[in-house]
Amino acid sequence: MKVSSYDRVASMLVALLVLVGVAVLILFGIFLTTRTYPTQTAVPVVLEEVSGRGENAAGVARDLEAPGLDELNEEVEPQLDMSADAISEAVSSQSTALANLEGQLSFSSGGGGLGDSRPVGPPGDGEDVIPRYERWEIQFESSDLPTYARQLDFFKIQLGTLAGGDKVMYASSLSSKPQRSEGSTAKEERLYMTWRDGSFKEADSELLASAGITPGPVVMQFYDPETENLLAYLEKTYAKDRTIGEIRRTYFGVRRKGNEFEFYVLRQEYRSVR
Repeated sequence: MKVSSYDRVASMLVALLVLVGVAVLILFGIFLTTRTYPTQTAVPVVLEEVSGRGENAAGVARDLEAPGLDELNEEVEPQLDMSADAISEAVSSQSTALANLEGQLSFSSGGGGLGDSRPVGPPGDGEDVIPRYERWEIQFESSDLPTYARQLDFFKIQLGTLAGGDKVMYASSLSSKPQRSEGSTAKEERLYMTWRDGSFKEADSELLASAGITPGPVVMQFYDPETENLLAYLEKTYAKDRTIGEIRRTYFGVRRKGNEFEFYVLRQEYRSVR
């Protein structure tokens, strides 16, 4: 037996088909590995609250009459340009050890009066909502100062204190190598908190000192807009079917989540809205 011309042609065609098939597979593999697939990027949602009060008396309700003198004494608007004497009178002094840190942060030092619940702003009715700096309160719990510093860094919280005039001294990177910086109160638009009670006030002063900053009468915590929006989302989720206008106060807590930390809502207090 010997190979015929038919066998030669048939074998060449089979070999050619195999080569073409291999080439197609290689090209198909290159196509799959180099193709770019469109992805959907989640658009961040910022929860904003808009309401006005004009020059009406500050408070937590919508009275027809302004609050009395006893109520006005309890209402202290958190302003960065307050004088040192006024701030020292508005914030009580605490002297406790840091062995077991605990305390409550709030955006205002009072709020027991009634008056008008709308924030200072353009006159008008607007939505009847108690502003965040009057209704939010955060309760930290930590067994030591290093853990507390890690919590502040994790939530992108800066410590700050007034340094005379319109200058604010900031401290960040508190759990590693504290960094100091300064800014102007006129350019500061972030929400901030001051301690109402507990031993964390001394903890914040110690962390400021570690950054080479001499603490003033009031030590403030400045919250990153992303963190503020997270708190607003947690508040709205916890309230379920209730509107933001029905919330009188929201209490947040901090807890460990693996090697990280997270905010959560401890409880809420509500009010009736007409």
